[in-house]
Amino acid sequence: QVQLVESGGGLVQAGDSLRLSCAASELTFSNYHMSWFRQAPGKEREFVAFINWSGRTIEYADSVKGRFTISRDNAKNTVYLQMNSLEPEDTAVYYCAAKRFAYSRNTDAYPYWGQGTQVTVSS
Repeated sequence: QVQLVESGGGLVQAGDSLRLSCAASELTFSNYHMSWFRQAPGKEREFVAFINWSGRTIEYADSVKGRFTISRDNAKNTVYLQMNSLEPEDTAVYYCAAKRFAYSRNTDAYPYWGQGTQVTVSS
C-alpha cells in the first residue's frame, strides 16, 4: 500500500517560512514525479509545484513562483516544499501527490495522495 505522509505544517505569521516534507513508502520513489497541491476552505484543490523523477524538471504555479522551492531526495524517498515570504493567501491544507509518466497540474492525473498538512498564515 503506497503511503505519502506530509509533515511540517503549522501556524506562522506573514513573511515567515515553513518547510514541508512528504515521505513516501511502498513505491519506487525515484520512478515517480511528485507534486504539491493545496486546498483552501471553500476552494478547489490547486497545483502548487512539480518536480520530475530526477529533479531536473520543476514547475510552479504563478502564485508561488519566486517564494516556494520544491526539491527531492531520492535516497530518503522524500520531497520537500520550502515556503518563504508566506502570505495569508497561502493558508490551506497542503498535499503531496505522486504519479508516473507525463507532467501534469491536474489532480485527476495523480493516483497517490497524502493526507495533507495544514498551513495557516496570519496577517
